[in-house]
Amino acid sequence: MKCIKFAIVLILSAIVSFVASAQNGGVTPEMLKNIQDSYKSSPENKALQNAIAGNDINKIALNFENEAQFDTYFSHRVPSQAVTDQKSSGRCWLFTGLNVLRAKAIAKYDLPADFQFSQVYLFFWDQLEKSNLFLQAIIDTRKSPMDDKTVEWLFKNPIGDGGQFTGVANLIDKYGVVPAEAMRETNSSNKTSTMSSVLSLKLREYGLELREMGAKKGTTEAQLQQRKQEMLKVVYKILALNFGEPPAEFSWTQRDKSGKPVETATYTPASFRDKYAPADFSTFYMIMNDPTREYYKVYEIEYDRHVYDGDNWKYLNLPMEEIAPMAIASIKDSTMMYFSCDVGKFLNRDKGFMDVNNYDYASLFGVDFKMDKKQRVSTFASGSSHAMTLCAVDLDANDQPKKWMVENSWGSNYGYKGFLIMTNEWFNEYMFRVVIESKYIPEKYLKMFDSKPIMLPAWDPMFAPEE
Repeated sequence: MKCIKFAIVLILSAIVSFVASAQNGGVTPEMLKNIQDSYKSSPENKALQNAIAGNDINKIALNFENEAQFDTYFSHRVPSQAVTDQKSSGRCWLFTGLNVLRAKAIAKYDLPADFQFSQVYLFFWDQLEKSNLFLQAIIDTRKSPMDDKTVEWLFKNPIGDGGQFTGVANLIDKYGVVPAEAMRETNSSNKTSTMSSVLSLKLREYGLELREMGAKKGTTEAQLQQRKQEMLKVVYKILALNFGEPPAEFSWTQRDKSGKPVETATYTPASFRDKYAPADFSTFYMIMNDPTREYYKVYEIEYDRHVYDGDNWKYLNLPMEEIAPMAIASIKDSTMMYFSCDVGKFLNRDKGFMDVNNYDYASLFGVDFKMDKKQRVSTFASGSSHAMTLCAVDLDANDQPKKWMVENSWGSNYGYKGFLIMTNEWFNEYMFRVVIESKYIPEKYLKMFDSKPIMLPAWDPMFAPEE
């Protein structure tokens, strides 16, 4: 009897709780019934439920009428080389930046199509520099409380394998480059997650130690710097065990496109850069389309750099219709570009085709999806996620773009022979960043870069590192 009474009490309590929560915005029994009654049980809905429950939604929503839009012809295309593969790593930014430079090297020296700069070489220095950036930022903010927004962000993001173009520029300027043969990929560089977790754990520990040191009376800046240097020795050891040590000098044989030896010489990373990748990065400019912010303004992202004494990422925000002509001019002049976008949206992975009409979710669910680009960005529904090399455009009779193509870094078996093709409508909706050399940028835009940038916080959602 007591058990029955207790059960009744529990049920009544649950009902009271249910009603109370409903009064505060919860789902009432009446509301729930109304919601349930709105779903009409019908043979059509039953068939859809059976199909959706047992299959990939994209397979069912695939718009077969849109298949005819897939076309691999391009009126203007930069000669592309062997497609690279970043494997299970977030280094798209590094592969993309180096692919832009290797295309120039292959064209200038008639190198084999499979020539590559070593990605792991620069990634080693990237991880060391990012570790120093984190530790020095902790020293700089040591007087701020732990719940300070910047301190919180630093501890949430001590290091990672993602990045952006200014990292490529600063690392090459500082450390040079080497050919892939001089420092080869390892399991840890191809699969970065475990090493990144280990390194992040150690850096967080070091960050707490530096804050504790800094809080002690009498601790000098010199003592903090000395301790940071000792910490970086440990970081260097972890990186060397995972990747091997970067070469200070190496011998390399240049071959022509048929594989015939041309010249064998000894290089340092700096001398190899000066010969095969002599880019003046001061002539490369980041252009972005962010409809949530004012156009024709230059923005800078705090702590969005790879090297502490390097450059934050700065970009000029422009409407899409003013970005496309610059990209077209670059392609017409056989110059690839660093490009980033929200790659997963409406991507037909089998074909490597991106079009806003690829998947008809509206017809499948009977629900319209109406947000525009600005609304998607402001609600975190879309943002730049992946970098690739923009290499082709197909123009109509009026010199207007119909579609674009990028060289990806997911291997030659992904998409269309390692490339992704996007309609111009998709390009306008989901492209965010492109790095263009100054000679393709009208003077009126170059002058805008002379203005003082508007500083944005490191945690701004539009500026997560590309992976």
